[in-house]
Amino acid sequence: MTAHDRWTRRDFLSATAVGVVGLVRRGGDMVGADEHLAYVGTYTTDGRSDGIYRLRLDTATGALRVDGLAVTSVNPSYLALHPNGRVLYAVNEISEFAKEPTGAVSAFAIARTSGALTLLNQQASHGTAPCYVSVDRTGTVVLVANYGGGSITTIPVRQDGRLGTPRNVVKHAGAGADPVRQTTPHAHCILADPGNTFVLAVDLGIDAILTYRFDPRTAAITVVPSGAATKPGAGPRHLTFHPNGKFAYVVNELDSTIATYAYGAEQGTLEELQLTAASPGGTGADNRPADVHVAASGRFLYASNRGDDTIAVFAIDQASGQLSPVQQVPSGGKAPRNFSLDPTGRFLVTANQKSDTIVSFRVDAESGRLTPTGSSVEVASPVCVRFR
Repeated sequence: MTAHDRWTRRDFLSATAVGVVGLVRRGGDMVGADEHLAYVGTYTTDGRSDGIYRLRLDTATGALRVDGLAVTSVNPSYLALHPNGRVLYAVNEISEFAKEPTGAVSAFAIARTSGALTLLNQQASHGTAPCYVSVDRTGTVVLVANYGGGSITTIPVRQDGRLGTPRNVVKHAGAGADPVRQTTPHAHCILADPGNTFVLAVDLGIDAILTYRFDPRTAAITVVPSGAATKPGAGPRHLTFHPNGKFAYVVNELDSTIATYAYGAEQGTLEELQLTAASPGGTGADNRPADVHVAASGRFLYASNRGDDTIAVFAIDQASGQLSPVQQVPSGGKAPRNFSLDPTGRFLVTANQKSDTIVSFRVDAESGRLTPTGSSVEVASPVCVRFR
């Protein structure tokens, strides 16, 4: 880290309060608002990738370029940014860490000019193969889902962004209807609700969304009975909230559906309103949807489909929260895993894990429809894209 890249504790706390707007450095020159910086999490076990990569998006054209390796790390598959934009967290999707049967979570300081990452510290995730990480709305707690361990973990964030000692580890129990994928719990997503009062954990192995009351001051969570059971064999994978906080959407991996829920913020309740095909253009038997996001406008929802290798677009009825299909486009590669909308909302960028490609699409603000920009870059085994 250079003198220009140093980030003090005072800077960190100030940025947490007011946000960060700045410039990034490209080859010694300052780059302004014409590019957005993103980070790409990858799998490294086959030796073709070395960790987390920097990605630049041209906000005028949607052109992508890989800006080199941000940091070396082992299987940093899923990423999350601190609300102040100065620290990146990654799960290390492994089964052994510090000679214990667990994965890990890493905290990285983001260089102010170059976007390079510097390891701050690591903590055990207290479960094998952690696959999802998020940060609560206040930036004081990191939340982790352990797929292999079937558990969730809360980790306090220190004032400098480092990870503290894990506070709560909750192991789920039960099984689902699928004799192959659901013999044990498989936590796949964990997210604080818009009010930062509850944490919702999605477990693919037991067909459930579990609700926990949440205290961001202590990182403590307590299970409450207001969660939801999905259709048997659905295999819930990822959850996202509508910007109005009244609706939640869950993509179900095993039966290739998306569930729409009315969300009760006072008790953390979920009431199913609709179940629709994640691949509305007609799905193959092996289709496995992966990710789901709602546009900042709240008007459109997007879902990635592996197998069909598409991104599906849905319009959201603002009164009922229910979905209607708008479009389904090829993802530009194989097995679109995670995808992200850029901060302007004008572009969608998807990571095609099995074709080693990242592809950008222009988003039409009025219709929600996607148009390929023609830009595609290569990154080995890309899993997750996170814009700074």
